[in-house]
Amino acid sequence: MSSKIIQQGLQVLDIEARAILALKDRLNGTFEEAVKIVQSCEGKLIVTGMGKSGQIARKLASTFSSTGTPAVFLHPAESAHGDLGIVEDGDVILALSYGGETPELAPILAFALRKDIPVIAVTGNMNSTLAKAAKVTMNVSVSAEACPLNLAPTASSTASLAMGDAMAMAVLNEKGFSPEEFAEYHPGGSLGYRLLTRVKDVMHTGEALPLVQLDTPVREVLSIMTHKNVRGTAGVLDSQGDLVGVITDGDIRRRLEKSPDPLTGTAKELMTTNPRGVDANELAEKALFLMEQFRIQILFVFDKLSNQPKKPVGILNFQDLLRTKVR
Repeated sequence: MSSKIIQQGLQVLDIEARAILALKDRLNGTFEEAVKIVQSCEGKLIVTGMGKSGQIARKLASTFSSTGTPAVFLHPAESAHGDLGIVEDGDVILALSYGGETPELAPILAFALRKDIPVIAVTGNMNSTLAKAAKVTMNVSVSAEACPLNLAPTASSTASLAMGDAMAMAVLNEKGFSPEEFAEYHPGGSLGYRLLTRVKDVMHTGEALPLVQLDTPVREVLSIMTHKNVRGTAGVLDSQGDLVGVITDGDIRRRLEKSPDPLTGTAKELMTTNPRGVDANELAEKALFLMEQFRIQILFVFDKLSNQPKKPVGILNFQDLLRTKVR
């Protein structure tokens, strides 16, 4: 029994996968025209559909809204009872109906025709009323539904969703929608926190910043490295206040192994040059990526827009980033 169940599941996935792949040959000038209509929309995108198409339409409205294109869902059955008032000059209508003959769409199509509002159709019937009424029609026809009875919208609704997503992402790209803008629309939860948290929000500053001069004695360096909030490291500054080196626990261990008198000397003799850093305005996730890439535990932080871009303004610890849950 389990084998038959698994086979049925695999068959559904195969049918729906083929339905999506078949759309690739239909991404031509028509698709490009549809994307440009949405991109140049001066109002909002009205997404509409009944039944399963309506469920897909709701999801697409949400996707467009979250990626820089204001969009709302209009229920076709309610449109003839006053909800058409939401449609204004400058709007664009994206209508979904696989058969293309949904009667509840008729008032919306007639209204769009009277008001000269462009309609983009997503349908599996290129000879339907919807297809003929639209300015641009996207063909999402499928050879078969994944339903064993070939009745329930499955492959067709999957194809409609995929086509809508392709349009939304193409519009996003054409608009140059940035990760920062995306974060503004997603302030809640871990996604919003990851995209909104900057290095400057989590770095250590002021008295917590372990800094020494080139001529600071080794004994004093050790004291600073053990008494600051960020322990086990110290940044080395030149006479201008720029960071020129870093001293870590590893540098101390190597000196203890090799020097007959490890507590003598200065920071200059002990430091490692060219320490890695990050700008205060970078995303905290970028700092975590750098630490993982170079297998380091700390990053000094700079303000690259200041008059002294090589002067450290903070320090970031790997554990700090883990606690902030930026990933």
